[in-house]
Amino acid sequence: MYSACLAAIGLVSFLSTSTPAAPIETMQQRIERVREDLDNLEHFYNIDVSPHRSERLRKYYEDQLTDLRKAPFESLDQEGKTDFLLLQNYLERNKRQLELDAVKDQKTEALLPFASIIVQLCEDRQQMKPMEGEKAAKDIHEVEQQIADTRSKIESSKIKIDKSSAFRAARTIDRLKSHLAEWFGFFKGYDPMFTWWVSEPYARVNKALDELAPVIREKLVGVKPGDKDAIIGEPIGREGLMADLAAERIAYTPEELIEIGEKEYAWCENEMKKASRELGYGDDWRKALEHVKTLHVEPGQQPKLIRDLALEAINYVKDNDLVTVPPLAEETWRMFMMSPERQKVNPFFLGGDSIIVSFPTDTMDYEAKLMSMRGNNIHFARATVHHELIPGHHLQGFMNARYRPYRGLFGTPFWIEGWALYWEMVLWDKGFPKTPENRIGMLFWRMHRCARIIFSLKFHLGQMTPQECIDMLVEKVGHERSTAEGEVRRSFAGDYPPLYQAAYMLGALQIYSLRHELVDSGKMKEKDFHDRILHENQMPIETLRDLMENRKLAPDLKPSWRFYHR
Repeated sequence: MYSACLAAIGLVSFLSTSTPAAPIETMQQRIERVREDLDNLEHFYNIDVSPHRSERLRKYYEDQLTDLRKAPFESLDQEGKTDFLLLQNYLERNKRQLELDAVKDQKTEALLPFASIIVQLCEDRQQMKPMEGEKAAKDIHEVEQQIADTRSKIESSKIKIDKSSAFRAARTIDRLKSHLAEWFGFFKGYDPMFTWWVSEPYARVNKALDELAPVIREKLVGVKPGDKDAIIGEPIGREGLMADLAAERIAYTPEELIEIGEKEYAWCENEMKKASRELGYGDDWRKALEHVKTLHVEPGQQPKLIRDLALEAINYVKDNDLVTVPPLAEETWRMFMMSPERQKVNPFFLGGDSIIVSFPTDTMDYEAKLMSMRGNNIHFARATVHHELIPGHHLQGFMNARYRPYRGLFGTPFWIEGWALYWEMVLWDKGFPKTPENRIGMLFWRMHRCARIIFSLKFHLGQMTPQECIDMLVEKVGHERSTAEGEVRRSFAGDYPPLYQAAYMLGALQIYSLRHELVDSGKMKEKDFHDRILHENQMPIETLRDLMENRKLAPDLKPSWRFYHR
């Protein structure tokens, strides 16, 4: 029996020592898990003004930050430490954004007293709680009364609220209406008592919500009924800009960045004058620009132009061995034409997997056709196509999908747009623009990106209105008024984060400065430098610099890089 016991003990010991330990989660795996967790949470808690959503996400961010900080940072390699810092920054930034959104939402409460009832109804359904038709009808009736009361206060000027908060409230009403329609559609026809009780009051509330948002836009924002082209936007203020800059690891204030934009604009204007003189216009570069705008192709010929320009840029970077261009990336880009409606927001080209081309269609009126042709002339296009395709966004997206794709979670316009604009700077230095017209085409875009820094930051600081931003693009850059309106609409319509427009030039300047540190100094070959950036995928450029230069990293690292030296 004794030997049997020893054998049993040995067996237990064997089993306990041979049972594999739980695998240690790598930083890459942690990032991939967080991304999937947040996809689930944001898909389920999908009402953005819901306090429950905000609280659940806040708790998730805090829990993940607590757990992340238990990781053995010093034992990680440089890539692992970089991933740690990227994830930490991402979680902290999202948590901070919840706080900023809560402040904005609080300012809209006077216009949304009924929001909590709608949110509760929708979340009860989401959580599959029992729904009583009579109680639901009572709740909907209360919503109707509160909407009527709110509308009465608006029309009698009893509600005082700033325009951007009113605009935010109107957009929230549109989303609440959609959520409520989903709630009603779930029960309608399946639950006889619900349908009997709720159908009639729901129809009234749906109509009341439909009418309330336009009243807010007209009375409190100043947008006329039916005006779909109005530009409003929501300035985030200096505090919001500073928080976003810290998250992007930019060690400059908004005021310092505006000064950078102004210095870069002055450089562009000086170069514009040089090109203007070569064309016989003296220092009047605006006349030279007007000449360049007339150099467009005939209707129907734009796709051929774009194809030829794309091949020119691809061959240039390959022949000069500037960056690796995989044959499949070169083979698989596509082209589409942009609709007239979409051109109101994107008056120029868009790119990525495909290039989407702006040019007039037969449905546009005479003035719109003329402005679109002038704004998408041969030399403007020449400076745009390589930005959108190769070596710009198409190559960027192709490589992102194949190298460290998990870092796509940390997408930043300073990396995305900065890379594409950086190539405009590099190609300029290498003499890619062969004629004064070529140079004016490239300089137009460079001036445009300088102006974006200035007007977008000043808008968010409350120093410029959308109309003043439009006027600046027309007067200082030489935009057609319609394209200037499209650019400002794109900037402030809410589809892009506040720093997006400034990020083009600032991100390019960061990469350009990093190039000076690594390529101009002889530490890296040019092609290796470009390939390494693409292989590391998306991140703030200062973080990329720390990674590529193997700088010492720490969990409490603060932005410190002063990258601008003109």
